[in-house]
Amino acid sequence: MRQVIYSQMVSVDGYIEDQNGSIDWSKPDEEVFQHIIDQEKMIDTHLYGRKTYENMASHWPDVLNDPESSSQDKEWAHMWVDRKKIVFSRTLAEVKWNGRIVKDNLREEIEKEKALPGKNLSLGGATIAQTLMELNVIDEYWLYVHPVTLGGGKQMFHKQLTLQLAEAKSFASGIVLLQYQKGGE
Repeated sequence: MRQVIYSQMVSVDGYIEDQNGSIDWSKPDEEVFQHIIDQEKMIDTHLYGRKTYENMASHWPDVLNDPESSSQDKEWAHMWVDRKKIVFSRTLAEVKWNGRIVKDNLREEIEKEKALPGKNLSLGGATIAQTLMELNVIDEYWLYVHPVTLGGGKQMFHKQLTLQLAEAKSFASGIVLLQYQKGGE
């Protein structure tokens, strides 16, 4: 069965945005970005909330035609454009780039997708992630822990979860990837 993987950049003190809503502190270096690109090869579907989809759609397709874009950015952009996208939104009228909108029945939609043949599903977006945590449909959490404290902002977790460490990997920048699987709750 396919897995839902929530991958997120997070500060040591558990925040995914600073107090001003910025994520500038979490930009991955080349080594981490290459790791993310390599991990993306295990994914064939992206799950987004409206805001994250709009942010991604406003940036990545343009990278393909930008001569100033790095080869890593272009590689990621190609994968992003090609991947199937499911956008959970009650307000969007349409989505592009292999996307479709789901307005209701999130649990049923996720369970249906997990049962289909294919690669794993990548979850992006803090608000939709909170909803899917409540529905208990996230199978793995990939936390790219940055060596920074923010002292406040948007927290990654809003409920208690019991997780089991599956893998840990450190990078030269001091970022540590902690891969957790859903544990008994």
